[in-house]
Amino acid sequence: MSYNLFDNIKLGDITLNNRIVMAPLTRSRANNPEHKPTALIAEYYRQRSTAGLIISEGSQVSPMGVGYINTPGIYSKKQVEGWKLVTEAVHGEGGKIFIQLWHVGRLTHPYFLNGELPIAPSAINPNHPIRTPEGEKPSVTPKEMTKADISKVISEFAKGAANAMEASFDGVEIHSSNGYLFHQFFAPCSNNRTDEYGGSMENRTRIMFELLDEMKKYIPENRIGVRLNPSSHNYHGLTIDENTIPTFDYLIDKLNDYNLAYLHLSEPFTDVSDVPYAEPNIARRYRKIYNGNLMINKGFTKESGNEIIDSNGADLVAFGVPFIANPDLVYRMENDIPLSEADKKKYYSTGAKGYTDYPAYK
Repeated sequence: MSYNLFDNIKLGDITLNNRIVMAPLTRSRANNPEHKPTALIAEYYRQRSTAGLIISEGSQVSPMGVGYINTPGIYSKKQVEGWKLVTEAVHGEGGKIFIQLWHVGRLTHPYFLNGELPIAPSAINPNHPIRTPEGEKPSVTPKEMTKADISKVISEFAKGAANAMEASFDGVEIHSSNGYLFHQFFAPCSNNRTDEYGGSMENRTRIMFELLDEMKKYIPENRIGVRLNPSSHNYHGLTIDENTIPTFDYLIDKLNDYNLAYLHLSEPFTDVSDVPYAEPNIARRYRKIYNGNLMINKGFTKESGNEIIDSNGADLVAFGVPFIANPDLVYRMENDIPLSEADKKKYYSTGAKGYTDYPAYK
């Protein structure tokens, strides 16, 4: 039986109205001292609630996890109350929403951390510029995490999942992609530890499974999604080597031991056709390895999205930038209505302009 973007699908015990997912998009509108979602943020998500599933912008699980300007958190009571505005707005329109739980690891600056050093698997500088309100600053060498630090971060993610349930989210996505903290553990170029969290692929991925085992004490496994970017190269300080794809093969195969809501994979962000050891066709490779719901993203259109679902290459397709200027993206795709273009200068500004002022098609 063949499917398309507009067919419903079950994620565990949740039924989505379609297979079009709003990908997580950092929009930097939590410009308040508490880093909490506001009524404006709730309206933004409400407008886009016809997506089969919304995955929220990355939300830091602790003050040490922040790496960008005005991003919301999910570690305080005020933040939970702010997120309740969002979930109520989306659910009021019949939508579903997961929150993306986030820790950037070394991809931050002491500016965001009250002068403290970032934490990471190893004391290796990503040599990646960090954008702050004072302009770009060079990244610094992070503090290597102790085992106590690792346990603390796992507890913070589990607490973030519990807070998400309190805020009435339908589930959570673990951001273990794009060069952030967990991805830093997976990659030898950012992890030269010699303990049980470094060296072999089993050790470098250990933190993911310890996290899932802890998190499922607070939230059903089938309300957890995991995001990975196996062929990320020269992006946020990480590079591909001969260990990269075998590590993700191992990690993704082992994820079959968990009854997850979905696995969210990205096709390469950059051209890797000439990069040794890279995998240029992520969905094609991991569809054969992963047995659960597979979500794919990066540069899809209605046509290519329908094609990959119809061919059983994936179950869901995530769209990012098209949702910025097209709150009614599902309707426009279904009815072949041209898409509006987003104002890139307003991606990370504050206020409603370039955020909630894009009109639906009339």
